[in-house]
Amino acid sequence: MGIFTPKLGIDLGTANTLVFVPGRGIVLNEPSVVAVSEQDNKILAVGAEARDMIGKTPGNIVAYRPMRDGVIADYRVTEAMLSYFINKALPRFNLFKPEVLISVPAGITSTERRAVIEAAIKSGAKNAYVVKEPILAAIGAGIPINDAQGRMVVDIGGGTTDVAVISLGGIVASTSVKVAGDKIDNAIADYVKKTFNLAIGDKTAERIKIRIGSAVLLDEELKMDIKGRDFLTGLPRSIEIKTNEIVKAINRELRDIIKAIKDVLQETPPELSSDIIDFGITMTGGTAQLRNMTELVFRRTGVKAHLAKDPLFCVAKGTGIALNHLDTYKKSIIAKR
Repeated sequence: MGIFTPKLGIDLGTANTLVFVPGRGIVLNEPSVVAVSEQDNKILAVGAEARDMIGKTPGNIVAYRPMRDGVIADYRVTEAMLSYFINKALPRFNLFKPEVLISVPAGITSTERRAVIEAAIKSGAKNAYVVKEPILAAIGAGIPINDAQGRMVVDIGGGTTDVAVISLGGIVASTSVKVAGDKIDNAIADYVKKTFNLAIGDKTAERIKIRIGSAVLLDEELKMDIKGRDFLTGLPRSIEIKTNEIVKAINRELRDIIKAIKDVLQETPPELSSDIIDFGITMTGGTAQLRNMTELVFRRTGVKAHLAKDPLFCVAKGTGIALNHLDTYKKSIIAKR
């Protein structure tokens, strides 16, 4: 590998894509969205520019999220998105193809994994490595993954929740469920629709989750006014909504996330279980920032949980560290072309 070969780490998420360049940090953090024109299927915009078109576009422009539940749902669009992000992250007159390391969900199949590598190579990467997300999240959260101790990481993103127990640089037990931030937003929108006959968009649902949402009931509730369209009259209307209503609205999604954590704890060898009790559970990913999420995990599993520093950026940071120490992390790196 040449001295001029640029390196990029890509956290290819369902909701956002982050690009990390060793020595420079996170150089790009944009939504994983592509705007496509319906008539001729042309790609018009990618990332933040495409997101701003969502819900506001003339009918012939569709905003498209090519990653669904953490997996590539549309190859052509993913490729376009990847090459846009790769080119945007590299210096302008770059003549050398980059080495790219990409995060993938723990539950990925070998076919899906190959697809990610193919897409990266076609988007202009010289080499592409893929590493499972929980491993990168752990590295980014500062966990010494090559130790013999067992550590548990729970990464809750937009499309998937990845739960893994890591020891000696590998994954001992893991699961990946398609319940995370997006499903929580949908549950909030559904609740508002059923309870108040009010239609709200995804962005509003997400805003409610962030401003007043919680994983456990609160004695001192937060409240906020939301505006939407009345289903019956078709006219705009505003209502007030409180935290504990949200807790109830997202109860099923939270239960699914907790079940995933319990499933992995039950599969963990007893020696490693005692380590997990000592170290606690490390939580990463944007949705791990939901109020009292760590408290809910503790109440349901009896294991203390804590939020990693900069939970949104753990995976991206992990890609950067892994790129700088490819030799150390060779055995956690799954595939290379």
